[in-house]
Amino acid sequence: MNMVEWLNFLWDQIRETDLLQWVGVTFAVAEVLLARRNNILLYPAGLVSVSVTMYIFYHSGLYAESALNLYYFVMSLYGWWYWRKRKGGVEAVRVGYAGREDWLVTAGIVTAGFLLTWYVLENHTTSTVAAWDAWVAATAWAGMWLLARRKIENWILLNVSNAFAVPLLFHKQLPMYSVLTLFLFAVAVQGFFRWKKLFESQQQLSELEASSGA
Repeated sequence: MNMVEWLNFLWDQIRETDLLQWVGVTFAVAEVLLARRNNILLYPAGLVSVSVTMYIFYHSGLYAESALNLYYFVMSLYGWWYWRKRKGGVEAVRVGYAGREDWLVTAGIVTAGFLLTWYVLENHTTSTVAAWDAWVAATAWAGMWLLARRKIENWILLNVSNAFAVPLLFHKQLPMYSVLTLFLFAVAVQGFFRWKKLFESQQQLSELEASSGA
C-alpha cells in the first residue's frame, strides 16, 4: 500500500468511525494533555476514555488491550486519590524520579503482566496476536502505575507500549486509535521533558526554602 492508498484508507476509516470511538479518542487526547500539564483533571477525563475504549477493544478481539483499560480505570481512581493527598495543607505527592523500590515493582508488573496475559490469551481466547497484545498491555500497566505515583519515568514505559501499539492497532484495522497512539507518543516525549523541568524547579524551590529557614 503506497502513501496515497494509505491516506485514502485512513480517510475512509475516519468517515466510517462511529460516535463512540470519537468520544473515546477525544477524552484520551484530553487525558494525555492534562497529564503533560501535571493536572489532576487527567483522571476524570481518563475514566471516560477507558470506559469507552475498553468496550471497543473487547469487541475488536483485543482482549489484553481491553483488560489494560480496565486496569487504567482502577489506576485512575487510585491516582486521583493519591494526587489529592495533602499534609498540612501542602501537596504531599510531587513529581520525582523512580527509586529502586519503584523499579522493582515496575519490573514485576512488566514480567508478571506479560507472562500471565500471554498465557491467558494464548490458551483461553481467540486472540491472533497474543504475545504482541500482552507486551503492549504489560508495559502500559507499568507506565500507568508510575504515572499514578507521579514518577517521571512513566513517560518512558508508556512510550514503549505506544511504540508497539501503533502497528498492532493498524493490524487490527483500528486506524483512528493508531493515529491517536502516534499522537500520544509525541505528547509523552514532551511530557517527559516537562516533568523533568518541573522536578528541577521543585528542587530549586526546596533549596531556597531550606536556605531561608536556616
